[in-house]
Amino acid sequence: MSTRHLARTVVLQTLFQWDFMGQDTDFIKQIKRNAQELAPGMNDDGFADRLSQGLVKHLADVDALIQRLAPEWPLDQVTAIDRNILRLGVYELKYGREIPPKVAINEAIELAKTFGSDSSSKFVNGVLGSLYKEMEAEGLVPIEDFKKIFASLTPDESAGKVAPTEEPSSKSIEI
Repeated sequence: MSTRHLARTVVLQTLFQWDFMGQDTDFIKQIKRNAQELAPGMNDDGFADRLSQGLVKHLADVDALIQRLAPEWPLDQVTAIDRNILRLGVYELKYGREIPPKVAINEAIELAKTFGSDSSSKFVNGVLGSLYKEMEAEGLVPIEDFKKIFASLTPDESAGKVAPTEEPSSKSIEI
């Protein structure tokens, strides 16, 4: 299991706990406690913190996007695990720029297969696939294109720049 996948798992479990408890606790503090308990010694270079802080910052927008993309499923009627997997996936796809969009989708699908019901992965894939298609139609540049641009730079031009490090998995993604 990759460090980032483990970090996502810790964030998802904390998000589920936070949501289940009525969002009454400090989510960011709970992430730190859960990371120590569930993944002691995990060195994710702050990925879980950036993911959780970004999600909290954009939670209202993320929830609104989910509502718009799955109008037949009011957010409060989506199972808690599916709702929170979607929150992570939508955040990473729309707002997080650390990984390629298809990796964000694939990671959410894998979380749904692990923690959700038999139909969770299809539901998550459908919602995130719709968002991906919207983003393409809007002309938003997927991170894969940034990799191509970065690779074409001369060594002097690329000095100090950091290319995305997470590669899409070899698993196919149904979009």
